[in-house]
Amino acid sequence: MTQNKSKTKTIKVDYLARVEGEGALFVKYDDNGVQDVKLKIFEPPRFFEAFLRGRDYMESPDITSRICGICPVAYQMSAVHAMENALNITPSSKIRELRRLIYCGEWIESHILHIYMLHAPDFLGYDSAVLMAKDHPKVIERGLRLKKAGNAIVALLGGREVHPINIRVGGFYRIPEARELLSLKEELKWGRDAAKETVLWTAGFDFPDFERDYEFVSLVHEHEYPLNEGRLISNQGLNISPIEYDNYFLETHVEHTNALHSSIIGRGAYLAGPLARYNLNFDKLSPLTQDVANEIQFSTYCRNPFQSIIVRSLEVLYAFDEALRILEQYEKLDLSPKHSPAQSYVEAPITTKEATGYAITEAPRGLLYHRYSIDSNGKITDAKIVPPTSQNQQTIENDLKELVTKSLHLPESELTRRCEQAIRNYDPCISCSTHFLKLHLEKA
Repeated sequence: MTQNKSKTKTIKVDYLARVEGEGALFVKYDDNGVQDVKLKIFEPPRFFEAFLRGRDYMESPDITSRICGICPVAYQMSAVHAMENALNITPSSKIRELRRLIYCGEWIESHILHIYMLHAPDFLGYDSAVLMAKDHPKVIERGLRLKKAGNAIVALLGGREVHPINIRVGGFYRIPEARELLSLKEELKWGRDAAKETVLWTAGFDFPDFERDYEFVSLVHEHEYPLNEGRLISNQGLNISPIEYDNYFLETHVEHTNALHSSIIGRGAYLAGPLARYNLNFDKLSPLTQDVANEIQFSTYCRNPFQSIIVRSLEVLYAFDEALRILEQYEKLDLSPKHSPAQSYVEAPITTKEATGYAITEAPRGLLYHRYSIDSNGKITDAKIVPPTSQNQQTIENDLKELVTKSLHLPESELTRRCEQAIRNYDPCISCSTHFLKLHLEKA
């Protein structure tokens, strides 16, 4: 941090620690408030939409999974749902449940990585999880085992833990036998108990007094906590289908970042992710998860982004509970004399046609929008992907501006640390956000 003759101060962090990908922070302020805030995402554009053009529609899940090594299932699910929307494909209810199961696995491993390795050190006063592990080895061991449980779900249904290869348009290439699925059951029971311990642990952290009036945006489903499906709802009246997304949301380029800023047309920044899901869908959480939230006296509506670590912990508990519910259904089927093996995918002939498909799913970090156009031969002619970090970047910068203004009394080193912690509230996946096609720069 430097100070010049005009007493203007600058927070400059060249490389943000404990986030996925590479980014930087720049904040200029003085005693009267903040003059400038930039969350600089400087990773080069990755052009995934361009890679998809000319490829067969069946290749979309495998290509998009490479966007992220932490949440590849989210990209695959959005891709297959969009293609199925374009081609009027309706997978069976069993396929639908297994898609929820693999998504639960990804939520578990992604949230746990963030909670234990990236975010908790901020609250406990450590620079890294490695240093934290010296004083809290049992805590880190619990986190690693929880993450391993999530990875096991993804590996069984996806074919491998990272960049799964078993997901396809219409379903899966192969569905595991019931005995394979049920082999996960005991570890998931342990995981559910450990997830509750995680909620109680994070609820004991000290949180800054910092609440914001966001427009929360999340999928909302009639009967279940949203993972793969639903309408797009906000706490300020938005209520649309995925097909309508482009009529309400706009991406724009700003010069200091290689990621687009997304906003609601005519309204501005919004917040997607765990806080939005929780606030708009609390009544859809499992009874166990609701009971634990009540046990820690956590409000059903949270506006403090620093408390997102509690919400992520509650979502981990829900994911374990939901995964066990799905497995128990398969156990009942397996014991039934009338049970017949589930088909792995839609086996009816798929007729390709010129069409456009749309889908939104809930990645661990928030909304993930995919839109694809295909020709009569099933070749992709256009693709648009809007990841969660792009959608939250403008809100992150707005929060930093407000946070610094309210925290000018802090020592400079503490203020810098608090700004970095605030960025980690959103678990930004920086690499995911840098794949747009067109870069427009204006020189003064």
